Amino acid sequence: MTVQPPPTLDTPRLHLRLVAPEDAEATSAMMTPAVSRWLASWPMPFTVAMARERIAMARSLAATGQALSLAVTAHGDGALLGWIMLHRTRDDPRTATLGYWLGEAHHRRGTLREAAAALLPVAAAWLDVDRIEASAHPENAGSFAVMRACGMSFRREAVIHAPSRNRDELVHVYAVERDALTLPPGTARR
Repeated sequence: MTVQPPPTLDTPRLHLRLVAPEDAEATSAMMTPAVSRWLASWPMPFTVAMARERIAMARSLAATGQALSLAVTAHGDGALLGWIMLHRTRDDPRTATLGYWLGEAHHRRGTLREAAAALLPVAAAWLDVDRIEASAHPENAGSFAVMRACGMSFRREAVIHAPSRNRDELVHVYAVERDALTLPPGTARR
């Protein structure tokens, strides 16, 4: 099987590209307690060395078609705003799990809604999955707004292990089927 190069996407305000080694310092700096608290696998502190390791693993998984971790960057200056990731699930390779985060300075601007809506149809085809799921803590209203903006709907409650806090946590799981995803107007794939 030949794996296609990871997609690069442009939306009206954003450029999405595979995470790169030069993203390590900005990634580490943006992973603050206020960001990490919502993420199951991004611990605090999150050092530059940890960021480099995460980026190397992300690039390796993309090369084998198992996962896609893209840097969410600003069109104008290319500044890193955060990450958006899809990973094939272990239990069902036809399902991918969506994750995302932004640095605190970039919250509440619709950035992740724009990024996720553009990425999901492209990533579903690139990973060749039938369904995309995402989960969040029940009180994470911002994350649920992103999920709903992508056409996801509530499916179930679940308990997941959050290695960043070394405990099990309750989450709400949302999902969307691949055939319900469409590329938003103004999105270009390169």
